[in-house]
Amino acid sequence: MDMNDLLHKVAPIIDRIRLSGPLIHNITNEVVTNFTANGLLALGASPVMASALEEVADMARVSGALVLNMGTLNGSTVEAMIAAAASANEAGVPVMFDPVAAGATPFRAETAQRILNAVKIDFIRGNAAEVANLIGEEWEIKGVDAGAVPEGKDPAVLAARAASRWNTVVAVSGPEDFISDGRTTYAIRGGHPIMTKVTGTGCLLTSVIGAYCAVERDYLLAGVSALAGYGIAAKRAAGLTEQNGPGSFQIEFLNQLYKLTADSVMQEADIRIIGRENG
Repeated sequence: MDMNDLLHKVAPIIDRIRLSGPLIHNITNEVVTNFTANGLLALGASPVMASALEEVADMARVSGALVLNMGTLNGSTVEAMIAAAASANEAGVPVMFDPVAAGATPFRAETAQRILNAVKIDFIRGNAAEVANLIGEEWEIKGVDAGAVPEGKDPAVLAARAASRWNTVVAVSGPEDFISDGRTTYAIRGGHPIMTKVTGTGCLLTSVIGAYCAVERDYLLAGVSALAGYGIAAKRAAGLTEQNGPGSFQIEFLNQLYKLTADSVMQEADIRIIGRENG
């Protein structure tokens, strides 16, 4: 499809989130729980943070999407993630996976592989180093942050390779975002460098993608819309608070997610197609 057709498909998805208020089940890291919940509420979704093994399967089954985030891992959390995702798979609920710091330690690398092999993941969102680890490549990682992109490596190609390897949609976040289903790959510009000064902007993005996937079952389109809208909201917030710093940005970012509209995406989205199988 051409870019005008694409925009007409992705722009209205935000309206469907606001109309239906999908329940998004997050098994996420304790550092970002509050910010994630507030971001989903601002967008129009309904967040729930349930991680007890005794209830995760029941909660996942009735949710619009399930988000698995490896930020603060422990053994019981891993078991809860797998149980929740198995239940979501059975119920046809889309499962998002954020492999935070995959590759930073053997435990995280092994846990990411265990989850990917145990259940069907519908969408992966991570930085370049995290996604590279999922397909056995070693890119520099510093704790939860990606290092420099290695010479000769392309995050767009990485997204496509990871999508093909795991039969899913993959978004690689960075100064420019890349998203692929293994056949079609898009690049999306937006956001602002100040986002790296606020804990949880990446984690919230994965949950926001979950809200979009809850109302649009073409997960590539859902991801393109989520990434574009998120970048627009961040760019606007940075423009309004650039003299004040990250504290002001964080609050204004929530405001701009709340104000995001289909018209915003139509007018301000910066999306380009960079790869399509068979032309």
